[in-house]
Amino acid sequence: MDVEAEPLSLLRERTSLKWRAFPDDVLPLFVAELDYPLAEPIRDALFEAVRRSDTGYAVSAEPLAQAFAGFAARRWGWPVDPGQVVATNEVGSAVVEVLRMILEPGDEVVITPPVYPPFFDLVPEAGGRVVDVPLLHGQTGWTLDLDGLEAALRRGARAVLLCNPQNPLGHPHGIEDLTALAELADRYGAFVVSDEVNAPLAYSAESFTPYLTVSPAAAQHGVCVTSASTAWNLAGLTCALIVTASERMRLLTSALPPGIRERTGHLGLLASTTAFRDGGPWLDGALAALQANRGLLAGLLDAHLGGVGYEQPRAGYLAWLDLRSLGWGDDPAAVALERAKVALLPGLLFGTPGAGFARLNFGCSPEVLSEAVSRIAAAT
Repeated sequence: MDVEAEPLSLLRERTSLKWRAFPDDVLPLFVAELDYPLAEPIRDALFEAVRRSDTGYAVSAEPLAQAFAGFAARRWGWPVDPGQVVATNEVGSAVVEVLRMILEPGDEVVITPPVYPPFFDLVPEAGGRVVDVPLLHGQTGWTLDLDGLEAALRRGARAVLLCNPQNPLGHPHGIEDLTALAELADRYGAFVVSDEVNAPLAYSAESFTPYLTVSPAAAQHGVCVTSASTAWNLAGLTCALIVTASERMRLLTSALPPGIRERTGHLGLLASTTAFRDGGPWLDGALAALQANRGLLAGLLDAHLGGVGYEQPRAGYLAWLDLRSLGWGDDPAAVALERAKVALLPGLLFGTPGAGFARLNFGCSPEVLSEAVSRIAAAT
């Protein structure tokens, strides 16, 4: 099915963060919200719930667990046991609560910048200390710094907080890197918490490997946290999943405080269940539109901003732009906002490797994307 972004006139009627953070003369390409209409099955399920005033407390997450297991099997060939799926309100809370089960106060947790900005706050919220082991970048693209990870684990780091696919790069970590990480975590008695919220947005299902599937060791020490929120644009309908693949880790998550499950929103649970069960055709249409946009962005940058570095992501709708050639300093997003009236997310939020970079959301219409590049080019 065809999925197209809604016109700006309609989008500006929305009241979410993307459309209220800046004045109307700014093109908002900063936050991970899509400009596409809601998938019809989700819209209809929500409309029907509201029609019957079905807006109370959530009861059972079993339908969501079944729906996710079906989606994982169809999409990635991953046989998820629904009995090893726990629902909660959102991915950040899931990460914090799982880490609290793993950590003693002051334990170190490794993250791999440039990475999703909340990671820097979630670790201390859980009582841990952040250890940066930045990704490596070479001719073959992005890779985990396995030597750096081993050094951190040897020094006593208790866990690795992984982002797979990696935000802001749109990089699904390769099976070789993931297998090596699992071996290291097993050797040093560490845990891996893998945020896989962008996994449904992989442009090729074969390019994404769920961490829990790479080896028996990964299943014994790994936890996946994920959600339908980013792929189906459901961030305002809070619901996330905690997934395990071994009895050891199931016992760990079963000991989570009861309130973790009780925080799940009823409408979020309903929307997420519908997304994983019935949202495949819409998702495929959205991915086709996004794939066209990621190529369009490459062409626009070549034509108007030839010095800007950009590698087309293999998952998601976020572009990691190297804007250092523009001479706009460590925070080029601030200059783009002031001079071009284009809102990007500052690269420094993703860690020190983000100096001179910015993240752009291309989950918009081709016209908006073209206008944004034209504005930035005119401001140079």
